[in-house]
Amino acid sequence: MDPEHLVGLALACLGREYPNHISHLMESDADALPPRRLTPAFFGCFDWHSAVHAHWLLARMCRLEPDADYMPDARAALARAFTPENIAGEIGYVAARPAFERPYGMAWLLQLVAELHEWEDPETRIWRDALRPLEDHAAAVFEDWLPKLSHPVRSGTHDQTAFSLGLVHDWARITGTSRVRSLVERKSHAFYAADRDAPLSYEPSGHDFLSPSLAEADLMRRVLPADTYREWFAGFLGIFELDPVTVPDANDGHLVHLAGLNLSRAWMLEGIASVAPFDSLATMTTRHRAAGLSAFDSLTYAGAHWLATFAAYLTTQRGLETTYD
Repeated sequence: MDPEHLVGLALACLGREYPNHISHLMESDADALPPRRLTPAFFGCFDWHSAVHAHWLLARMCRLEPDADYMPDARAALARAFTPENIAGEIGYVAARPAFERPYGMAWLLQLVAELHEWEDPETRIWRDALRPLEDHAAAVFEDWLPKLSHPVRSGTHDQTAFSLGLVHDWARITGTSRVRSLVERKSHAFYAADRDAPLSYEPSGHDFLSPSLAEADLMRRVLPADTYREWFAGFLGIFELDPVTVPDANDGHLVHLAGLNLSRAWMLEGIASVAPFDSLATMTTRHRAAGLSAFDSLTYAGAHWLATFAAYLTTQRGLETTYD
């Protein structure tokens, strides 16, 4: 997948305020404002979390390819978003809504911060500092919520616990935030360490863009020692076969989720194989990768506003960059 194409999709949706899915409880007429007023940094791309991870895509690609032709436009978009004034507006919005974008959007916000943290550049230090109040808010959301969460959410969409905890764990490790890292590891053990015989044959549900079973396995390879993980994985999934899924309607905002499922399965299979390899994992990864990327041949805005991020996460192997103990 051409990085310039992915960056172009991100830039196009960041500049597109409508259509927009605003998700908040309205308390008064003051809550009926256009997206750019409610969340001045992350108002495009149909919804808040998609705007957040579109900015992550730009930061990711610029960090990896600093001499690319798209660099000036991508950096300009990041600079427009990450101003103290915009982030103050974001904080005013999210602080009044503690459960907003919990866990998915807040996990992607921390992933964005992790990308900036690793990007050695004077301007990115300014952006990272500007985002620090949002970073602190997101970390506090997980510190408040996780101890109270008695059971994991095992869905294949935004509420899923395992995928978000993987992103949060990567941020905590990259930034050296040991308190949150320890919390994520404790809850991961409590939620998943005793799991056996994953019901992979029941997947997917019709609107999934994440696999509950593979996301759990991809999280646990982050928090278990390698030998322990291989033993756990043998009891949880063992040897299996998984075919890519077909997208029945790329114009349907929910059904096109399945294109993202192929992409996320591919990077999760790749992550699992990095610790617990068996012969068919590489083949399954290749087939899911090809199926997921083929969706871009007939992409409409229903998928274009978010699938570029999933493609970038896969093709740049973001999930494999951090070495786990």
